[in-house]
Amino acid sequence: MSTAETGVRTVGEQDRGFFGHPRPLANLFGVEMWERFSFYGMQGILLIYLYYSAAEGGLGISESTATQIVGAYGGGVYLATIIGGWLADRVLGPERTLFYSAAVVMSGHIALALVPGLSGLGLVLIALGSGGVKANASSLVGSLYAQDDQRRDGGFSLFYMGINLGAFAGPLLTGVLQKNWGFHYGFGRAAVGMFLG
Repeated sequence: MSTAETGVRTVGEQDRGFFGHPRPLANLFGVEMWERFSFYGMQGILLIYLYYSAAEGGLGISESTATQIVGAYGGGVYLATIIGGWLADRVLGPERTLFYSAAVVMSGHIALALVPGLSGLGLVLIALGSGGVKANASSLVGSLYAQDDQRRDGGFSLFYMGINLGAFAGPLLTGVLQKNWGFHYGFGRAAVGMFLG
């Protein structure tokens, strides 16, 4: 079956610009790393941001309500993968869906960092964008390789290393920023990361 018949675009054996793998893998590595940084970094400081008093830099919501909001946010990210997959399959294609989703995540972090009164909007944007990233990044990694390319498993290993790096660094760095400079610096750092990704 030809590439045209399967609808999968591969970059070919000759592209070995990222540790022996296709150069576009570096982009996918970066986007997914910063999205995981964003998700787990948010999980690290979001709850305390919601229930800390305004004097401490938070919103002063009751702990039970704050916990419910964090749970809804986490669940919303995974439910949004359905929307992200549908957009990729039916409307935009996976590359554009991934790009726009990353931009939506970045916009959500900017809203959280700069406009505290719109924290709900920021959380909705981050959840929707993260769902789009999660739904499409892995499938795009697979499309970089022909079915018989021996580098395919190694490419996924590199990609998942990006996920693990983001998940490890996110809570640490956002926690340090929150402790030393405030919540909005923690949220803003994730926006800068998504821009870089």
